[in-house]
Amino acid sequence: MASQPVRSPGRARPSRPDQPSLFGEPPALPEGFAYWPDRITPEEERDLAARFADLDFKPFEFQGYVGNRRVMPFGWRYDYGRRQVERAADIPDFLLPLRERAAGAAGLDPQALQQVLVTQYEPGAGIGWHRDRPNFADVIGVSLLSPCLFRFRREAGEGFERISLTLEPRSIYLMRGPSRWDWRHSIPPAKALRYSVTFRSFRDGPPAGA
Repeated sequence: MASQPVRSPGRARPSRPDQPSLFGEPPALPEGFAYWPDRITPEEERDLAARFADLDFKPFEFQGYVGNRRVMPFGWRYDYGRRQVERAADIPDFLLPLRERAAGAAGLDPQALQQVLVTQYEPGAGIGWHRDRPNFADVIGVSLLSPCLFRFRREAGEGFERISLTLEPRSIYLMRGPSRWDWRHSIPPAKALRYSVTFRSFRDGPPAGA
């Protein structure tokens, strides 16, 4: 069973500042989004960061565009040039306890999380507005080393409804349901080194015969 999420200590803001809450309470986060702070110990965080320093990160590539963040996929990877999911290196043993932690928070069997992406955000690196590829279902992220602003937006009339919150180091978040499919999300340029570990389940199972 999934553990109970805690409201983020960050901020959530409506897109229309002319309609503030009467009591200063932030609006609800997107439906299906959950957040758990302090789910990783400082010792575990330091160990993971040391392991990540030895990974062979590559710049993120998207249809000829090279992003300023660097990534290392495990289990499976999405090839944006071929627009298909392909095999990647096996998930290393040192990530399996973290996968169990992420799966437990989301109420999933760890084996359901077959795709892992470790992302390195050096100062100045971020990620633009997007949704994760539709091949995947639930998205569970672990944020490490430094906080970041996690922004949501979705179309609302002629503009956008916007919500943001701060992901603190050693926290876990889940995108499922409307937060996964109806909203886009982005992260502004990092101010300090940050790592994220993203676990994904497949929407219809991994590719047959791959």
